[in-house]
Amino acid sequence: MLKKILGGLGSSEKFEIPAHDSPLFKDIKWDRLPRHVAVIMDGNGRWATGKGLLRTAGHTAGVKTLKNILKTAIGLKLDALTVYAFSTENWKRPRPEVDFLMQLFSDYLKKELQEMHEDNVQIHFIGRIDGLPASLQKQMREAETLMQHNTGVKFNVAANYGGQDEILRAVQSLAAKVAAGELRPEEITEQAIDDALDTRGNLPVDLVIRTSGDERLSNFLLWQSAYAEFYFTKVNWPDFTPADFVAAMVDFAGRNRRFGGLKNQ
Repeated sequence: MLKKILGGLGSSEKFEIPAHDSPLFKDIKWDRLPRHVAVIMDGNGRWATGKGLLRTAGHTAGVKTLKNILKTAIGLKLDALTVYAFSTENWKRPRPEVDFLMQLFSDYLKKELQEMHEDNVQIHFIGRIDGLPASLQKQMREAETLMQHNTGVKFNVAANYGGQDEILRAVQSLAAKVAAGELRPEEITEQAIDDALDTRGNLPVDLVIRTSGDERLSNFLLWQSAYAEFYFTKVNWPDFTPADFVAAMVDFAGRNRRFGGLKNQ
């Protein structure tokens, strides 16, 4: 079983980018991989509560999972990996938890920035970044600048993000261009909206993965996921392994995507 491949991975061991011929990838159909995978990283709090720990311990454990999943995505040569890190609704959480998450963002960038750069990752932050702490905004922009010429996996981190808010901002920007005489109403096409979204330059989402059992989008990539496949697992995010991620890829490869057409059309 795939999970047994990494079953002995201890907390002190470093997970490296898997090679093409890694046993982890033995069931992969390379010609049927999704190009853009989005992940709703849910269950950090449930994981911690179940172990009698503070919710913040779950968020800390989730960071290691994210690092390993990114390396797996690199090994699979995915075009893009987009993760839901902090939603516009997450501000409703207790202030100490929000402050902890902001610091966790900062620490993650400090510790992982250079390694991501060496792995040829292109990082990009999507959402209302201007609503985050100024020092964190600065770190994010510096990270984007450092990796802007990299050619590997596009790693999109949704922070202070909401799908409806993203569409609203895109529509407002197009409306402003119409008002300024820079754009005619009939020129507002699907492509024009695509180009006005935070994710411009990315392929449409092929697969959305959500951990921890809930089966909903929670306001994540609403426009981009129009024809995405969905994969739900009851595994909490801190326990979600590279083998679990690969299992989602294998499941995706077995699906018949119709994009509104008929089966086998």
